[in-house]
Amino acid sequence: MKIGTNGSFHLTYCTNIHPGETWDEVLSNLQQYLPILKTRLSPQASFGIGLRLADIAARELLTGDNLAQFQDWLNQQDLYVFTLNGFPYGGFHQQVVKDQVYAPDWSKLERVEYTLRLARILAALLPAGMEGSISTVPLSYKPWWKTDTARESVISQCSLNLTTVAAEMVRIREETGKLLHIDLEPEPDGLIENAAEVIDFFQNWLLPQGGAYLAQHQGISLDSAASLLREHVQICYDTCHFAVEYEEPASVFAQLQAAGIRIGKIQLSAALQMQLPDDLPGRQLLRERLSPFAESTYLHQVIERHSDGSLSHYPDLLSALPYLEQTQATEWRTHFHVPIFIRDYQILQSTQEDIVSVLKLLQEHDHCKHLEIETYTWGVLPAEMKLDILASIQREYEWVMSNE
Repeated sequence: MKIGTNGSFHLTYCTNIHPGETWDEVLSNLQQYLPILKTRLSPQASFGIGLRLADIAARELLTGDNLAQFQDWLNQQDLYVFTLNGFPYGGFHQQVVKDQVYAPDWSKLERVEYTLRLARILAALLPAGMEGSISTVPLSYKPWWKTDTARESVISQCSLNLTTVAAEMVRIREETGKLLHIDLEPEPDGLIENAAEVIDFFQNWLLPQGGAYLAQHQGISLDSAASLLREHVQICYDTCHFAVEYEEPASVFAQLQAAGIRIGKIQLSAALQMQLPDDLPGRQLLRERLSPFAESTYLHQVIERHSDGSLSHYPDLLSALPYLEQTQATEWRTHFHVPIFIRDYQILQSTQEDIVSVLKLLQEHDHCKHLEIETYTWGVLPAEMKLDILASIQREYEWVMSNE
């Protein structure tokens, strides 16, 4: 659905909320939830979908006449697809995911082929005159690569593989007139996780290496190749992820803009944050309150901030909790996508204010047109926070619209 002045922005929610890896499961979820949400939220106007497809679903959608039938259903329901979530390649629900959410990473051919399938699907579904975005992993998972040499080698291969996808998106645009971009999604412990690492990757890897590769294979100048890469490789700004990194939205937006790096998609999500009490009983109570969030399905990276502003990382909330009572830090933030319409959870809070800041920035400058609500943890929330899924999704939309 379109929101903002003159309908400047497309707002959706990511369907990774709903368990389902095969195309039949995905379609069943869409048919169950989307018409009802459209009736409640956008009865008179088209309603956008943020579609998550595992590799198996993407393969199945491209067989037979599944894609044509899906397009017919979208037309009948007055729905449209403008963005895909291409981050999780395989299973994402009802199993241990943890660091395997990054596999295969961008150094692997399987990631390239999967993303090319997504590009083919999006090119077919995307309405004319609209950009299409595909969010994806931040190259790889940093702890997998223990040395600088190993990291440099994998970043180099990722650059070339991303360029292969960009080249196909160039061809799609020439053939169809539709602009697609792959949007790297920085997050804690990703191979690119903050603004500085994003800029370093573009300036020292993607543009020089990928640019040279694209220029040679397209028979164009290096400047033209760099321009194409900037169009077709962009950033997915997830408000939860950057909040966990303690990066202010205005600063990140300014840094990326100065570096000529575009934000192709903004995911509206909130992390858990907490001020650490000075006293032991207070910390013990905090640990007790946090423990239900230390679940076994997803990675919940923790970054703590000290009074001098320095940061320390823990790979997961499960591994961080034993240090809560003794750490000298003053604040913790953890990568747990909690509902965005709630600010306070008793002695815990969310980073909701970062979403408010992003929405205000968008009112001042057209940084990005794609907005996607990305709360995928409904199934693993503590019992007292679980609500009816349709009502919860509706409340997320209504909160965004009240703050846009």
